[in-house]
Amino acid sequence: MPPAISTMHFPFELKKDQLEAAKAWIDNGCRGSVIFSTGTGKTEIAFECARWAAKLSGQDRFTILFLVPRIVLIEQNVRRLRRYGISDDHIGIYYGERKDIKEITISTYQSAINNYNLIRNANMVVLDEVHLVSESAVAFDSIFDIIVEDSRKAILGLTATINEKDPKYQTILTVVPPVKKYMIKDAVTDGRLAKPIVKPVEVSFTSEEQKSYDEASTAIKDISRKLQAYDPGKMTKILMRGGSRASMAKIWFAHVRKRKELLSATRQKLLKAADLVKRHTGERIMIFSETIDSIQQLKAILEANGIPAQTIHNGIKPKERKEILESWGKDYFPLLSVHTLEIGYDVPQVGIAIIIASTSNMNQVAQRIGRVVRKVDGKDQALVYVVYVNGTKDDNVLKVVRAAVEKADERTATVHVSKGRRPTHGQKTITKFS
Repeated sequence: MPPAISTMHFPFELKKDQLEAAKAWIDNGCRGSVIFSTGTGKTEIAFECARWAAKLSGQDRFTILFLVPRIVLIEQNVRRLRRYGISDDHIGIYYGERKDIKEITISTYQSAINNYNLIRNANMVVLDEVHLVSESAVAFDSIFDIIVEDSRKAILGLTATINEKDPKYQTILTVVPPVKKYMIKDAVTDGRLAKPIVKPVEVSFTSEEQKSYDEASTAIKDISRKLQAYDPGKMTKILMRGGSRASMAKIWFAHVRKRKELLSATRQKLLKAADLVKRHTGERIMIFSETIDSIQQLKAILEANGIPAQTIHNGIKPKERKEILESWGKDYFPLLSVHTLEIGYDVPQVGIAIIIASTSNMNQVAQRIGRVVRKVDGKDQALVYVVYVNGTKDDNVLKVVRAAVEKADERTATVHVSKGRRPTHGQKTITKFS
């Protein structure tokens, strides 16, 4: 019998950019990352890469481990494999109490770090949302130590965007360097995605909120200056060392948290978001924030105005989450989320996003935009409202949203064939493998 993945067939033809991505990965020694905008078929690229790699291996059995960040994505990938002709006899699910290892196994990063043999025994490892396995996520980062033990192992990273200048992605960029890029603007130009229309909506703090924000900002600056540390990474290291400097770092984080909460739940921002929902009666809307408290407050405001709404976050159990999503667009239309819907959830019919979050993380922003730009018949545009407080950290959110939409990156990255071990933590230069 041939490898299970070789029996796969798509009920459609892959796009030119998808085939180019698969070829670029093969040409780079079956190692590298595909950086494709959300909604442009990264999962299908992964399956195609696996099929090619299995053929090149010449083996009768070619084992594939597909690692995803969340349990909900396991079932999504299983459904796709079934749709593409792979029988359940060849599909394994490995997480929690389910420990079924087959020729194609779908698992979570958390499960993999609890059983490294999953990685060791696979001929190919697919790292979905590979940006999450950065050097700031110490537990997940250890996965790379295991992956590079075998120089013959095929490795594929998938992500919508990654900051190649950020040192925390050094290991990812060395072990699985970008081999093909296809950003939002590329996909919009090619007609693959609906055009995102960014609509900035400026609001102001109340005088009391402004005072609290200014006090927190002053405290953050003072502590940063005293400790000569200006980012969370350095502050975390100081915190872990203990002592009086750690106490100051703890206060620093408390003020950062306070400022974040102020930006997420300022009264004017919530009222403006509710007003935007009223403009789109009967249309499904995704609303993204940074804190559970802020979406709960917004839900209360909406319902006080006779608008049913639901919230979804990591604290909601899978069964309840499924019920909430199934009733979306029937019993209610605005769905308020804290991170949960950013990754891998497909609702092409949704064309409106309201971002009240204070994050300037490019990966999160790209994922949020990606949730509403998927194409469907009759949908050529998507509205992305960015509700922000001018003159605050929120200014960065607007800049990042615009950058994510307007960036037209090169279609093909310069690549280097990488084999062998990874650089150790702390290296300041990227070691090229030989």
